[in-house]
Amino acid sequence: MNKRFRHFRTQLLVFLAVVGPGIITANVDNDAGGIYTYSVAGASFGYSLLWTLIPVTVALIVVQEIVARMGVVTGKGLADLIREEYGFRTTFFVMVMLLAADLGNTITEFAGLASGMSVVGVSRYIAVPLGAVLVWVLVVRGTYRSVERIFLVACLFYIAYPLSCFLAHPRWLDALKGAAVPHVHFDSNYLYMLIGLVGTTIAPWMQFYLQSAVVEKGVKLKDYRLSRWDVIVGCIMTDVVAFFIIVACAATIYATGHREIKDAGDAALALRPLAGRAATYLFAFGLCNASLFSACILPLATAYYVCEGLGVESGVDKRLHEAPAFYTLYTTLIVIGALVVIFLSPEKQVPIALLSQVINGILLPFVLIFMLRLVNREDLMGEYRNNRTFNIIAWATCVTMILLTLVWFVSAFFPGRLPT
Repeated sequence: MNKRFRHFRTQLLVFLAVVGPGIITANVDNDAGGIYTYSVAGASFGYSLLWTLIPVTVALIVVQEIVARMGVVTGKGLADLIREEYGFRTTFFVMVMLLAADLGNTITEFAGLASGMSVVGVSRYIAVPLGAVLVWVLVVRGTYRSVERIFLVACLFYIAYPLSCFLAHPRWLDALKGAAVPHVHFDSNYLYMLIGLVGTTIAPWMQFYLQSAVVEKGVKLKDYRLSRWDVIVGCIMTDVVAFFIIVACAATIYATGHREIKDAGDAALALRPLAGRAATYLFAFGLCNASLFSACILPLATAYYVCEGLGVESGVDKRLHEAPAFYTLYTTLIVIGALVVIFLSPEKQVPIALLSQVINGILLPFVLIFMLRLVNREDLMGEYRNNRTFNIIAWATCVTMILLTLVWFVSAFFPGRLPT
């Protein structure tokens, strides 16, 4: 008995040493843009889009497992591998596309913070500058270990969404039916939202950040089995939270017929008539937590993969003078994101939130193709190459996103050419 307990304790300690990158990366997925996207999905389409979360969760687990495995086996970040295998020009093109998308994502994070704080009466002119300074100091003055611990604590606060959902008293049978039975329409708004849901759940930046985080954490090959569980747990957590956000908005906003929300803070306020003040404040608290959390990670992820792609020093454990390009880019993204939200009217910020998630979905196949070519290289991965099941799921995700984008384009610009 004592031997079993000692073995369990040892395995638990090893897991706690390995845990972090997978759970943090997946939970950042429920950022301000993601919360707004899920809120709009529930408010506009009720329970009918819940079915997408099951295949998306499977695809997310597979995609995240691939990059975590590549990080452990090669000891290099994804941008590093793309540059080494495909050259600087290709890497530069990929970096520019992702940098543009991530700037929109960073703006969305600060817009989410402003929106969440407005629910409790705090002006964006106060909330956004303070939030920007907080996330900058946290990363620039911290170490990888201290920053990771704070991020893991932030993950716990996503419990606010399941709690607010239960307070909304949804029709659970309808919700479960929506999750189990697919509903597919060729309406351009439906397809646009579908692309946005996938784009916000399997965002391209996540793959670069997760692989870099695994490398910087120094996860060894012998511990990879535990690292895989870190990825799986994180992916399931993020989509369970997404489920509750969609259900909460479907049960309140969609059910009342008021199906337009201008931002995630509007979704929080819309819960009040049916779910009460507590649900509103829980939803707003979750939004502020997610926005600050993601405002740290998104610019950080961008700085990681751009610096890796350019072959310059990067990492939270590096000091300012050791990685000047890394911290300059991180700071620039935070400053631009905060300034846009402070000086641009909220009405003009709204389209950026959903559009940035849709752009993520459109760019995802480009990143997946590079990942799949790399992970199946025998000289690079050896016995840790993808198995057939993983290849089928990953390629199916890639092809599905390309087809969805094409069908949405036709439905949006050539209406009447597709069945409804």
